[in-house]
Parts: sequence; C-alpha cells; structure tokens
Amino acid sequence: MTAATDLASVAPAFIEMAHRIVWCSVATIDPAGRPRSRVLHPFWQFDGEQVTGWIATGPQSPKAAHLAVHPLVSITYWAPSQDTCTAECRAEWAADMDTRTMVWELFEHGPAPVGYNPAMIPGWTDPAAPSFGVLRLTPWRLRVMPGSVLMTGGKVGTTLVWQE
Repeated sequence: MTAATDLASVAPAFIEMAHRIVWCSVATIDPAGRPRSRVLHPFWQFDGEQVTGWIATGPQSPKAAHLAVHPLVSITYWAPSQDTCTAECRAEWAADMDTRTMVWELFEHGPAPVGYNPAMIPGWTDPAAPSFGVLRLTPWRLRVMPGSVLMTGGKVGTTLVWQE
C-alpha cells in the first residue's frame, strides 16, 4: 500500500532509514545526458518544514562537472532487509565558510554510524581546505519503502511518498 502524505510524516521516516543505512547510490547526469552513479554518504536534517541533505565531497570531481550542467541528483538507499528510501533532489554547492564549517561539524560530531571525522579524508584538513566541498540537497520527492512491503506483496507495511 502507498500513502502519499505530507512532508512532516515522511521526512522523519526517510531520515531514520537513510541514517541507519548510511551509504547510498547517487546518480547525476553528465553533460552528454548520460546517467552516472557513485556511492556517497549524505547527512539529512529536517527543521519541521524543509528537508536538507548535506554531502561532503570533492569540488573537483566528475560529479561537479555533471552538476554544473544538470544540478539534479537521484539518491537511493538499500539494506539487505529490502528497506529502501529515495530522494530526488536539486543539488548546489555551498561555498560560504559558515555552511562549510557547519557541515564539517555536523559530520564530525554526528551520531554513529552517519557521523565521522572528515579529517580522515586525505587533503581535508579543515572546512577551508580547497579539496573539501559541500553539496546542499533539496528534495522535491521522498519515498520510503520498508522491506516488509516488498516481501509481503504489500500486505504488511506502507510505502510513504511525499512530493512537492
């Protein structure tokens, strides 16, 4: 069963599942219009009105060239229990030092398993390091599907969907 619902109902379930799974497949679109995927580790926040995702990543990566042309990403988390959640997002680089520092500290002081020390990445000495970049993700669609929905043909559980 699918329930299209409000953001306040879907966001906490999305963030709980995403932070439990931690790693996700992130697809961008290259300048020639071809999809390309990689595995990344976003940190999500919900302020009661808006969901924001943050990715610490290299600003000189192929994804940077893709996002310069098509600033969109599709993100999917999957767990062996068949739990999945997806976020379709607009993506933009956050260049200001206040945001870079906030995201650095979000990861550095975040709870396990989603938190980690960014300084463990070669070249990432602090939030001002040129090789440290921050992507802000703004979803227009979230989908949360517990594995029970898939494994029982929809007899147990509910898929939650929010869309702008």
